[in-house]
Amino acid sequence: MAPSHYPSNLGQVIEYIPDRLYLASYVETPDANTLFPYPNPPPRSPSKRSQRTVESPAPTVNQRQPFYFTVDDSLLYNAFHHDFGPLHIGHLYRFALQFHEILGAKENKDRPIVFWSRADPRSRANASCLLACYMVLIQSWPPHLALAPVAQVDPPLMPFRDAGYSQADYGITVQDVVYGVWKAKEEGCCLLESFDLDEYERFERVEQGDFNWITPHFLAFASPQSNPSARTIEGTEAWQALPKTLEAVDAHPTLAQPFKNVLRHFTERNIGLVVRLNSVLYDASYFEALGIQHIDMIFEDGTCPPLSMVRKFIRMAHDMITVKKKGIAVHCKAGLGRTGCLIGAYLIYRHGFTANEIISYMRFMRPGMVVGPQQHWLHLNQGTFREWWVEERLERKLRKEAALAAATALANGSHQPSTPIRAMQKTHLGRSASKTATSTPPNRGTARTPLGEIEQEQARDNNIGVQEDYLPAPTPGQPRKTQRGGVDRHHPYSRSTNAVSTVEEETGTEPEVHLAQGNESDEEWNLRMRSRRKASASLSPERRERSVSHQTTTTTTTIYHVIDNDASNDIENISITALKTKSYDQVQRATSASGVLTKVRGASSSPKRAAAGGSVREAGVRKTSGRVGSVGNVSPSAATARKVSGVH
Repeated sequence: MAPSHYPSNLGQVIEYIPDRLYLASYVETPDANTLFPYPNPPPRSPSKRSQRTVESPAPTVNQRQPFYFTVDDSLLYNAFHHDFGPLHIGHLYRFALQFHEILGAKENKDRPIVFWSRADPRSRANASCLLACYMVLIQSWPPHLALAPVAQVDPPLMPFRDAGYSQADYGITVQDVVYGVWKAKEEGCCLLESFDLDEYERFERVEQGDFNWITPHFLAFASPQSNPSARTIEGTEAWQALPKTLEAVDAHPTLAQPFKNVLRHFTERNIGLVVRLNSVLYDASYFEALGIQHIDMIFEDGTCPPLSMVRKFIRMAHDMITVKKKGIAVHCKAGLGRTGCLIGAYLIYRHGFTANEIISYMRFMRPGMVVGPQQHWLHLNQGTFREWWVEERLERKLRKEAALAAATALANGSHQPSTPIRAMQKTHLGRSASKTATSTPPNRGTARTPLGEIEQEQARDNNIGVQEDYLPAPTPGQPRKTQRGGVDRHHPYSRSTNAVSTVEEETGTEPEVHLAQGNESDEEWNLRMRSRRKASASLSPERRERSVSHQTTTTTTTIYHVIDNDASNDIENISITALKTKSYDQVQRATSASGVLTKVRGASSSPKRAAAGGSVREAGVRKTSGRVGSVGNVSPSAATARKVSGVH
């Protein structure tokens, strides 16, 4: 080949494992004439004899021809719009099978292995992310070691964008994906040992049901459809005709095959609750007839749920997982945007993910999840979701202590305290009385507010998380999968006008738990002080001066800029109005006592602030969507990917 060919195909080659594994990108397919950075020969120690004789040639290192392989033409990401990755868990599994076969071949025992991609930004990002996720999930590398070689990539890797049709204003990096996958593995949310490739690739298809397991407890799926879609009244003849066994489901004459697959899979995999977030498209009695609980928590397509709804969902899901030991299936129209909001909120609440980590991980399990402003919503409220977990842990701790104190008093033959709450109060007061007066920090006051009252006050004032007036504007469209592999650009989807706007309200009340003052922990004291700050707004000025603790208020302003990482000059985007940047004011209140957690609140919803902030809802462009699938040349296998001795 002519020497002029070399400069045109020079690409960056990064050493991932010394003398064994390399990550590279090339303009053209590499061959025997492609330059490769072989390591330098080891230096020789000088000797007197060698100095008196003619110098012999330096020893050469092993320069066997590298083995080049790529997945650019075998593992394809079928985009909804301008999204291009990351590749999902099925792609990773197929990559692992192919990679292990290459490493195990005898002819490749002493050859460098070069995993390469094309030099365009999207291919480079997907290849780097795939290899780093492989190291974390299968080879059990810590994420910082898996990411260290990727940090050398020049130019830096392109961020991933959402599957929406508006211009991208929120980016997810390769680092976010790797840490999200690693966190999921550490928390037991991603179990590759039980992953079934055949099942995954079958049921992700629209004609087979369009659903994916996100964790061992959560399944996301697109809305099934049936005709009629109205709920069947229990006790009627129509109710008696509903299929109540899997055999009856398979023999049903009118149910579509995707719906049958959903009903069978949910029954076999112990799904206990189905949550519907979109307007009614099927008869929910099909689930209930099989013993699966069904609930509607409907909100508009392209928007974010109110936090009261999220709190209710989290409680129901947590009870279903921990008490009833069953799974939860969540769906909206496509099972991507609204579904990702609620599942992501629970996983942040329970496992402590960051917003970027959980968005990345959910897209790794089901491409396209969390769209447009919903990404910002998860980011703004992630601290609130984690606080709920801390509060409920504290509440359970107080209940346990109260029950223990009551049992101890009963065993000692004492008639008081007569209730667990009194027992808890007496225990704490007894500890405080045994100490000096200086043991109680100043300015803590004597008011005690039950957690139940704190929660009711927060729900009433809507003062938890980000104010509703400051939520991100709805996205102008949501992606949909179709049964075709391509993208249908001729029939834009429109929002449903008959969406059910009612949401079932909570009926239960929280038991009253009083926080004691003596010898309490920092978390307990912080929760009480936060409730007192809320209650102080309703006190008279004179009482407020006496009860409010010394506080320091710091105002921080965050400006969100548009991240233009897609084809902005495409015809679809030429007419889009330039997005406006908007600053969100977050008021951070920190107490003067050391070691107390800091809570960040959303912007005030006062009329002045609302008038100054203006509306953040912008018009957008709606486009039609394609579907996400996997196309591979490697035969599927349900066996678990095994480690190969060639990778250390």
